[in-house]
Amino acid sequence: MSVPQVIDTSFHEEVIKSSCPVLVDFWAPWCGPCRMVAPVINQIANEYKDKLKVVTLNTDENPSTATEYGIRSIPTLMIFVGGQRVDTVIGAVPKSTLANTLEKYIKGINQ
Repeated sequence: MSVPQVIDTSFHEEVIKSSCPVLVDFWAPWCGPCRMVAPVINQIANEYKDKLKVVTLNTDENPSTATEYGIRSIPTLMIFVGGQRVDTVIGAVPKSTLANTLEKYIKGINQ
């Protein structure tokens, strides 16, 4: 399963208006750590597909959204719940770290 990409013009519709929690992977093609974390993002997307929406945003091609959310280093992973940014994870983190962070936000939602 490939993770869908969002762009500046679809970010509001796909992320802010989403009825479920959303994990956004801010990345760029030239970023080594971004490529390292990509398989983890795919695994999370598959394992949490019933509880969480996972999307990616190329910061080179979508500078408006990256600027709006103050992205200064990539990969940056942001969690949105009810249209609000609730958490941020910066860097290529292990899957367990990301899963533990996500669990805080999806546990109470999908009981």
